[in-house]
Amino acid sequence: MSTEESASAPAPGALLLCRAAPDSVAAVAPLLGERMPLVRAGEEWSALVPAGGPWRDGGEPVDRVVTGWAAALAVGVPWPVLALWWDADRAGYALASGFRRPVGYVWLAGGTPAGEDEAMRTFAARLGLDPVLDLASLDRLTRPDPGADARARVRGLLAVLTRAGVRLPAGLDPGDPADRLRERAGALPGTRWTAGTRWRDTASLAVRPPGEYGPGGRALALAQVAAGVPLMAWGARHRSGGWTTVGALLTAHGAPALVRPAPRRA
Repeated sequence: MSTEESASAPAPGALLLCRAAPDSVAAVAPLLGERMPLVRAGEEWSALVPAGGPWRDGGEPVDRVVTGWAAALAVGVPWPVLALWWDADRAGYALASGFRRPVGYVWLAGGTPAGEDEAMRTFAARLGLDPVLDLASLDRLTRPDPGADARARVRGLLAVLTRAGVRLPAGLDPGDPADRLRERAGALPGTRWTAGTRWRDTASLAVRPPGEYGPGGRALALAQVAAGVPLMAWGARHRSGGWTTVGALLTAHGAPALVRPAPRRA
């Protein structure tokens, strides 16, 4: 690639769409360790807009980072998390829900499909999309289209999701660099900012009295630890700082609630 081509190569970016109200998302977003704008993205959806420190400063691939983030957010909550991502070479999505393995799809820069058709069917089923109309629209995204590059494919995916209630605020356009998206999101009316918890601050997340975890708190803590330990191991084995950190955050957040005695009932 020439110097001119390299300089004009699209910068990576991502969006995290959560099928939950901003208050619910704000409660778990500190697990990601990055302060982000949080905006409403439809009646039942919210969007997190990361600046992307792990891929901007740490050299991690954007798809690996946001897939780990989506998995971390989705553990122990009743709503799915959809990560949309793009870089100079590819674009795609990853959908995480509970303990199920994330499902995703990838398009090469020119829009060539590089995923499995079954992934689209699983995606539609997990989001409760129409098995006829919506699935037919998704199926078209898996077929060659010389007029659509990778980022156009992501926008096509979002067009399908509008029927599921997704409404991204104006200015949050998939394909833009992360810094630009973050700046635009921060300027939107009603934007709130999540807490940016660093690894050394995670203990403060987990020192709440047991009662503050609510009736399902211990179950949530168990889910976090059960997901965090394998993520740490996978990250260490693949030398992925992003996944290792997410696993460590989940484990550190859930473990203290498990070792405390359950609150006595009056």
